[in-house]
Amino acid sequence: MTLVRTQTRPASPNSVHSTVVDGMDAAGPQVWYDMTVEVALSVMAAARTGHLVVCDEDGLCVGLVTRARLAAVRDSCGYTDRIRLSDITDGSGLFASPLTTRAEAEDAVPYGRLGRLPLVDEHDSALGVLALSR
Repeated sequence: MTLVRTQTRPASPNSVHSTVVDGMDAAGPQVWYDMTVEVALSVMAAARTGHLVVCDEDGLCVGLVTRARLAAVRDSCGYTDRIRLSDITDGSGLFASPLTTRAEAEDAVPYGRLGRLPLVDEHDSALGVLALSR
């Protein structure tokens, strides 16, 4: 798992130096990585959210899945009802720390990747989710 680490900067009114915490959404539902795609879609529908934070058995954030990703997996020709979230998380291991600036977070994400970036504390517990603008 790779955290986007930054150096602490002095407080500044300039928005370039504001941290991702300033623009984060609540983490939302956190689910276990052994959950099936069908159950995850049901949880997502019940929670009326477009993403789920995926955690391991110790409650540590291991990724994020979106409704679009789950729907694509479910609609694929190789889909079975035994596919788990651990089988489909993006595996990027890309997370941001609360001290990361928004610009640094967006620069760290591979070009063309849209969506959300989980924010985790020093213990890899999910704090929230940052919506990316590119």
